[in-house]
Amino acid sequence: MKKLSTLLVLTLISAFTFAQCNGRYQTEIFTSTDVTTVNYSDVYTGLEHRMDIYTASGDTVINRPVIFYLHGGSFYAGDKSSSDCVDFCNAFAKRGYVAVSLNYRLANIISFLTSNTEQYKAVLKAVADLKAGIRYFRKDYANGDTYGIDPNTIFIGGYSAGAVATLHTAFIDSISDLSATIQVLLPAIGGTLEGDSGNDGFSSQVSAVYSFAGGVNETYWIDSNDEPMVSCQGTADQTVSYNCAPALNNPNILTLCGSGEMHARADSVGLLNDHLSFQGEDHNWAASGNSNSKFIQAVNFTSDFLYNLLPCNQTTSISQNFQNEKMLIRIIDVLGRESKLTYNAPLFYIYNDGTVEKKLIIK
Repeated sequence: MKKLSTLLVLTLISAFTFAQCNGRYQTEIFTSTDVTTVNYSDVYTGLEHRMDIYTASGDTVINRPVIFYLHGGSFYAGDKSSSDCVDFCNAFAKRGYVAVSLNYRLANIISFLTSNTEQYKAVLKAVADLKAGIRYFRKDYANGDTYGIDPNTIFIGGYSAGAVATLHTAFIDSISDLSATIQVLLPAIGGTLEGDSGNDGFSSQVSAVYSFAGGVNETYWIDSNDEPMVSCQGTADQTVSYNCAPALNNPNILTLCGSGEMHARADSVGLLNDHLSFQGEDHNWAASGNSNSKFIQAVNFTSDFLYNLLPCNQTTSISQNFQNEKMLIRIIDVLGRESKLTYNAPLFYIYNDGTVEKKLIIK
């Protein structure tokens, strides 16, 4: 009887959460989008501090989740108008998101390729710019909410260097995470991890991170209190190794660890995560956007993962009273796996009376 009642409640939750989202955010329900270009920094001006904001034409809903996509280009090239940026943002805006393609500061190619210091600086500046872009939306929300956003639901990600920047934004939690070699570079971005690109006084926290062919410099930065992560990568990637190796397949460039190592670490610390591996595929599958079927597959895979994290899916209680006494008997994650109490990840709490509660505990 308990098993039957639990199954019934889970079925009810599934139906209820779909109704809660009103069919939004999972598939493309709009046919066209509008694009607005803004300067997101109140310190810097110019192309490197502009972003394109995509919204569905005619969409009047408020409290919409925000998703950022950062372009690739090895931190010395690239632009927000790349085909993958446009295709990704259109795909998510048509689902009902506010989708953002953000430019960030780029390094001099010669300096970047010959100096680990310049490579660290380039990543730190990109992180600082992205955080200013995140704060831009919360600042706007507090001053009229031009874009109709949910300030508590902001996802970040990108392709290649853009993914590297977003992963470092998510997983570097404090200055103490950084080695002394990197800490001395912080004055280049204003002396703190929040950076020097402005919109101070607003949070740069995010709800989840996704990666297309990206990696992190140190996997130990990933811990159980971090944001949920989803990634897509080719196993034969030599620009950003699927495992760990110098980036660009160049011994003069800093080491990056891709999906193979990031998700092994995430699993070991109990962080909610999922990944899509393209067997034998190299680095360039995402660069041309929708013209590559793997890019479309990655967009859909990422969309499905993030959909489960949306507030419209965060039901608090659907119960049937089969017993008077209520005891917790099991905790599972969104994939149905046994879990322990984890911060910043949605979990189902199953009780002996058939009650199921879905909770997201923020730390």
